[in-house]
Amino acid sequence: MNKDSSQTALLWIVAAGFFMQALDTTIVNTALPAMALSLGVKPLAMQPVIVAYTLTMAMLTPASGWLADRFGTRRVYFAAILVFVLGSLCCAGAHTLGQLVIARVLQGIGGSMLMPIGRLAVLRAVSGEQYVSALALISVAGQVGPIVGPTLGGWFVQAITWHWIFLINVPIGLAGMIAVQRYLPRATASAAPPFDLAGCALVSLCMIAFSLAFDAPVHTHRAAWSAALFALGLAAALVYVPYARRRRDPLFKLALFGEPNFSVGLIGNLVCRIGSSAVPFLVPLLMQLELGYSPLHSGLMMLPAALAGTVAKRWIAPLIRRYGYDAFLLVNTSIVGASIVAFALISRGTPIAVEIVVLAIFGAANSMQFAAMNSVTLKGLSHEDAGSGNSLFSMVQMLAMGLGVTIGGALVSLVEAHGGTVAQGFRVSFAGVGVITLVSALIFRRIDAPAAVPASASAVPATSGRR
Repeated sequence: MNKDSSQTALLWIVAAGFFMQALDTTIVNTALPAMALSLGVKPLAMQPVIVAYTLTMAMLTPASGWLADRFGTRRVYFAAILVFVLGSLCCAGAHTLGQLVIARVLQGIGGSMLMPIGRLAVLRAVSGEQYVSALALISVAGQVGPIVGPTLGGWFVQAITWHWIFLINVPIGLAGMIAVQRYLPRATASAAPPFDLAGCALVSLCMIAFSLAFDAPVHTHRAAWSAALFALGLAAALVYVPYARRRRDPLFKLALFGEPNFSVGLIGNLVCRIGSSAVPFLVPLLMQLELGYSPLHSGLMMLPAALAGTVAKRWIAPLIRRYGYDAFLLVNTSIVGASIVAFALISRGTPIAVEIVVLAIFGAANSMQFAAMNSVTLKGLSHEDAGSGNSLFSMVQMLAMGLGVTIGGALVSLVEAHGGTVAQGFRVSFAGVGVITLVSALIFRRIDAPAAVPASASAVPATSGRR
């Protein structure tokens, strides 16, 4: 096989991995009520199914590059697909919520390596002048996943059974493993530097504690448990600071936070993505539990947001070039937050056309928001710090996804537990996470305005396959 054919095969392999990982983050949402009915739990109790997956990916993402250096890109990528497929089979075979959560953790172990190692494989195999085009090509697979995921999940639930939202990964994964063995360049393992296991443990403990603090898994003394978990997360973060100062090669260098836009962008991303991540979880539940939509109908209703987001990507560079990052993010964040709050006004009497307009506005603004936030956070890092900064940024993205689902679901349950209806719970939840997103607009006001603006939309770094 010549070099061009080998590179083409590599791009298709990595694209398939991107597609599986991106598809799995959205296909579950429309199936949650059916899964809850099958497992004998309430639909809102299904949020650990999503949080377990995202938190696992967040914790293991930093180790992916080290594993590729230590054991070889081809071997680790094959193992990642294999673990992801095994996790998918375990998800389909789960009979209790606990079993499903454990299976999602296994799936997350494989998913945590698919995107970063796929990008690394392309970086090592494709020349510098072709790398941007190659990454743009495979990122299309990451964009297609969220578009077809909700509709496909609704169709599986309605036409067959919810188990197929996981079984669909099996043929894709098997084909990917065969292709990896046949086409992926055979890379030998290298002498990788020691992995900072203690640092990774501290960061992971911080993320898990903060996530659980917003929805402590206990029913007595919940406030005390939440406070204790929050304190534990804060303590882990504070312990990491002197630890990283003493260690020669820490997991994340403290010098990263010396770049002002990285620090502001990281905090802004975390806060803004809480609301944005709650919407894909809450909207299908609202439509099925309160508006009476079928799973397929609720999945189709998510299409306007996904399609509008795809179209809006081409507007990002011209708008930033004209108004700058600070003004663009201030206005666009306000639009994202306001559109999330607008979901609180949707009821059985709301015309479908109005729902579609709100979803389209949210999808377009949210898509531009993610691309702009990604770019402004990472653009100022040096070449030496880019890899470490990107890993930390990816972890924060995953943490925010888990927090969005946790906080959104917790607000609905809290209102219901205090005598309110589920409909009132959804209104409070959308209003709450929307206000959180609006607060992030104040954070982005601290961005250092003189910033290099991408010449085209493709120049905006794509740190996540989902947006």
